[in-house]
Order: sequence, then structure tokens, then C-alpha cells
Amino acid sequence: MTGIEITAADLIAALTHVKRWISNLRRAGDTRKAESRKALRSVILAIRETEIYIRHIKDGGRKSIKTERELSLRWTELSFALEDIGLKKLANRCRVTGKFWADPSGFDQAFLGQLAKRLNELEQLSVLADQENN
Repeated sequence: MTGIEITAADLIAALTHVKRWISNLRRAGDTRKAESRKALRSVILAIRETEIYIRHIKDGGRKSIKTERELSLRWTELSFALEDIGLKKLANRCRVTGKFWADPSGFDQAFLGQLAKRLNELEQLSVLADQENN
């Protein structure tokens, strides 16, 4: 045990921060938009992978250490990319999300439902922001 506890609130806060980042991106200059495009698409990929796994669990599927490992690595890699473009707070939230998926022993069906709803909202905003930046 690392002594770091990740709660459902931490994971939801990460998604909320991504939502704010997307809103701010709409007002950014061309250079910032270009730097953020790759990270934005990575967010969408991380969301998609997370949604698929949540659906699997909600449909009665077994938890998978392999899938949780992949999610942990995806969110952690995303945190590095965001750190590189200066989005430190968001990078930290993604790092926390990656840590959560490394050991998500505390999530339940209610949490999965709340997380799925947030992921859906976030994906819709991400797609819109990506389309606006093309």
C-alpha cells in the first residue's frame, strides 16, 4: 500500500477538471489549441476505454486486473502528456485517476453509474471542442 487513497470524489473531480479545461480551450489561441489537440484526443480515448470497462462491470462482468492495469497506464500516460503542455492541475488529476485504476478496490455499482454519466458528458464536450479546433 502506498498510503495514497483515491476516492470516488477524486475520480469525479478529475473528470470535472477536464470539462473545465475543454471549456477554456474554446477561448484559447491557435498555438494553444494545436498543442492541446493531441491531449484532447487522448482524453477521449481514455474515456472510451474507461466507459467500456465500466459497462462490462455494470453488466455483471468480472473485474479484470489486466483491464485495470491498462486503464491505470492510459490515465498515467495522459498525465505525462498534459504535464508536458503545462496543464499541471489536470495532469495531477489524471495521475490520481491512474492511481485509482491501479487499485480500484472500493468502487460499487452506484459509483460506476455516476462515473459513467460524467464520462459521457465529458466525451460530448471533448468531441465538440475537437471539432471546433479543426
